[in-house]
Amino acid sequence: MRSPLLQAWPVEQPSLPDVFDPRIHAAGPPHDAFRTLRDRAPVAWQEEPALLGWPAGPGFWAVTRHADVVRVLKDPGTYSSWLGATQIRDPDPADLPFIRRMMLNQDPPDHGRLRRTVSRALTPGRIGRFEATARTRARRLLLAARERGGTTDLVGAVTDEYALLNLTDLLGVPAADRDLLHTWTERVIAYQDPDEPPVLDAGGNPVNPRSPAMLAEMFAYARDLAAHKRRHPADDLMTALATGGLDDPEREMFFFLLTVAGNDTVRSAAPGGVLALAADPGERRRFWRGEVDTATAVDELLRVHPPVLSFRRTAARATELAGTRIAAGDKVVVFHGSANHDERVFADPHRLDLGRRPNPHVSFGDGPHVCLGAHFARLQLKVFYQELRAVCGEVELAGPPRRLVSNFINGLKKLPVRLPAP
Repeated sequence: MRSPLLQAWPVEQPSLPDVFDPRIHAAGPPHDAFRTLRDRAPVAWQEEPALLGWPAGPGFWAVTRHADVVRVLKDPGTYSSWLGATQIRDPDPADLPFIRRMMLNQDPPDHGRLRRTVSRALTPGRIGRFEATARTRARRLLLAARERGGTTDLVGAVTDEYALLNLTDLLGVPAADRDLLHTWTERVIAYQDPDEPPVLDAGGNPVNPRSPAMLAEMFAYARDLAAHKRRHPADDLMTALATGGLDDPEREMFFFLLTVAGNDTVRSAAPGGVLALAADPGERRRFWRGEVDTATAVDELLRVHPPVLSFRRTAARATELAGTRIAAGDKVVVFHGSANHDERVFADPHRLDLGRRPNPHVSFGDGPHVCLGAHFARLQLKVFYQELRAVCGEVELAGPPRRLVSNFINGLKKLPVRLPAP
């Protein structure tokens, strides 16, 4: 179905591959489809049929070349986060004012004011103090997995726990409550996956996990935690946010954003990087011999396995992108995994090169919405890979991964590996 706004601007794009269906991404990044789009239709119209219980939508423009993805992300005046939020599916119009409270779904200048507030709390010093804790935690989890012997699910045994505990430390969430954060994260990021049964409304339709009804429990917790931090301040992010001049709705939305994005970035990237290493014996040997800088290797592993697959913008006015005319109000969706493998930017993009420099991947986005926690995520990943190399003599795949069914998060639900001793 073509957007009604486009009838005056017909675009002939026959036989283009579908990159919307979440089930496609569950088989691994659709690199052949992305390559076809980059070569033949870098801004391609995608149908949005009813799938997995969710209703049909009006369709959207898929942006797959690196230069165009960066252009969209750097131009919030033309490609708005506020107009329709940042998920491909349109939110319920009644929920949109609520969803727009989140920094992720705002445009400058409002976005900048909130971002500066959190930046003051998310200082390099505060993040740096977590390195020793993260290192001890990674070593403990990896040692326990290695000593059990045989096949280990790296996701369930190591990386889920590693990411979640690091986040609860940074936020100042009591350890006893960390399972709540895990539950809330799953509810939001896994809503397309058949292993996460949807919550249905009275009419039998799935409820948007970002709607006020679905977030009420999390927000009540955030209010109680902020009140506790004001009475008992500590060196953590929630204390800084509780005393930083935000109103309750802004603070609750930040708690939601930090809980979901702060957890799932590392939770997706860490096992994804191990999968990439395990699949490439040559680069794995270079890594284990210490022949590559770990920070450089982290960026290459992020390039080949970005935590986020796509982000949506809405055209604030009629415009043109890569020779394609886009109408005001149309959805424009950038695909990070495609941009990260664009032959126009990356030499031999499907080859893992742990020493790749420069490496202008867009796994953390670009422009005003570039990931606020990228420094924290890189620190955790660097520590994790260093400890993997120190604790284990190798990493061997022991079975195929199970991927999250999602066109948004590039997640792994299970990664069977063997971790022999050095």
